[in-house]
Amino acid sequence: EGLIEFYGSFREMFEFFCKHTTIHGTIRLVCSGSNRLKTAFWTLLLLASLAMLYWQFALMLSQFWAYPVVLTMSMHSEPKMFPAVTICNLDPYRFELVSEQLEQLERMAEESLTFLYGPKASARLFHLRDKDTARDRDMDTAGDMDKDTNMDTDTDRARTRASRGQGQANFSSAAFRLSQNFSLVRMWDPRAGKNQSRVGFRLCNSTGGSCFYSWHSSGLGAWFRFHYTNLMAQLGPGPARPPQHIQDLVYSCQYHGQPCRPSDYVHFHHPVFGSCYTFNSKGTDPFWTATKPGIPYGLSLILRAEQREHIPLLATVAGVKVMIHSHNQTPFLEHEGFHIRPGIATTIAIRQDQVNRLGGNYGKCTTDGADVAVELLYNNSYTLQACLHSCFQHAMLRRCGCGYFYYPLPAGARYCDYSRQPAWGHCFYQLYSQLRNHRLDCFQHCPKPCRESLYKVSAGTAKWPSAKSQDWVRQALRHQNGYSSSSSRRDIAKVTIFYRQLNSQAVHEAPLLSENLLLSGMGSQWSLWFGSSVLSVVEMLELLLDALVLALLFCFQRLRAGSGPGTPPSA
Repeated sequence: EGLIEFYGSFREMFEFFCKHTTIHGTIRLVCSGSNRLKTAFWTLLLLASLAMLYWQFALMLSQFWAYPVVLTMSMHSEPKMFPAVTICNLDPYRFELVSEQLEQLERMAEESLTFLYGPKASARLFHLRDKDTARDRDMDTAGDMDKDTNMDTDTDRARTRASRGQGQANFSSAAFRLSQNFSLVRMWDPRAGKNQSRVGFRLCNSTGGSCFYSWHSSGLGAWFRFHYTNLMAQLGPGPARPPQHIQDLVYSCQYHGQPCRPSDYVHFHHPVFGSCYTFNSKGTDPFWTATKPGIPYGLSLILRAEQREHIPLLATVAGVKVMIHSHNQTPFLEHEGFHIRPGIATTIAIRQDQVNRLGGNYGKCTTDGADVAVELLYNNSYTLQACLHSCFQHAMLRRCGCGYFYYPLPAGARYCDYSRQPAWGHCFYQLYSQLRNHRLDCFQHCPKPCRESLYKVSAGTAKWPSAKSQDWVRQALRHQNGYSSSSSRRDIAKVTIFYRQLNSQAVHEAPLLSENLLLSGMGSQWSLWFGSSVLSVVEMLELLLDALVLALLFCFQRLRAGSGPGTPPSA
């Protein structure tokens, strides 16, 4: 009795609530009892307000459980670490061990060009190749004439050739072979116009069935790359790759006006571009701290962009590939980066942006990749591209029984080549089509990083060296850096990378509707429709409790009355 108020009936309880509650409008249900029209009006009005209130509550809760986000931006200006910079020569290796097979492959390409486009097309292409070979021979002759001034460089090259020969001593050229089963086909495309055609090659499964044509915008290049991939897969990642020296690609390197040190770069082999170097890969050396913006305080490189071992159908561009990326991150140069033209000075201004994602209920992201279901095949920090490539490689191993040459392998696996898996191309192109059309589950298994650094770049170019300064520049490079070319501006390039500003923009995801905002919005709606507060909600809960207790009491009284002494016994 100290907690519950007892009423004689539900009507008495309801009248007491309407007269004493803080909810607006309820007293009209009692004071207008003699006017049924007003009572009905206020009853409908209160019910409509209650319906509108809960409709608004449902909208707010559905929006909250959708977990939307809003982007907030902030600017920071402080000294920061210079990003990692990766450079690669756009001239893939022509390995001596498979030089005969590459020449045979070029003859096959010449025959295919003759078959598809007539003898003039193949003659034009390989006449240019022979012309380039003759030019390279002249360049080598000019380099031999300067051997007195380039003794160190010649010694390095001799060591490279010697070590290359030692590395190839364990291999036999007869172990590599080309397949004649992938012929090019040309088909006219009536939808693209009268003079438009497509070029591709036929692929079949291991039983010779389920064949289809792999069409490409550059069918001959795709066909050549397919055979080249098989040769490189047979070559394997072993000792056949020649050792490289940074002088083969970089004539001069300076950062903040200081020469680069051997500890400032690391070398790695890229399956597409060959020899590559990454500067400031770890991002822990204070030498690479950027304290001022501007060209004089950036990274300046003079690069070698020769095409001594040019493979025309594999590398259709000349120059150097450059990519700016975060530290401890694998550079995927076939998907990102930009080209530096020979004979051009390129200045690249960068600005760092930081992206921070919420994760959890607000989106799928990972902090370090430890919670990702895909086993990463790269030994660097987690990125979306690294996860997708690893996922695709694992799918290749499961379905095709071998791995794709351009991606790393897990322990114990082997690369695909048609000497061991004749139908791997059929499996690869079908699997890649599924990945491209998002029918492979790699995109579901690979979330974005929760924290990511992006670099926005803007570039400017100018001819370098100029006509009046090129003789001086060539002589300076000849005496200081072992430059031994007789060409003019066709085999060197200059690139300068610098911070345009030390301001960095940070983009943060924040909940659009947090718990506090949700409660505040619900309180506002409650006040709008009923003009009351949280205490009014407590009054309604008290009314429900009193009604429940009163109902239980009435039920108990009826049970007692039904079991009294005056009740006749049941039959």
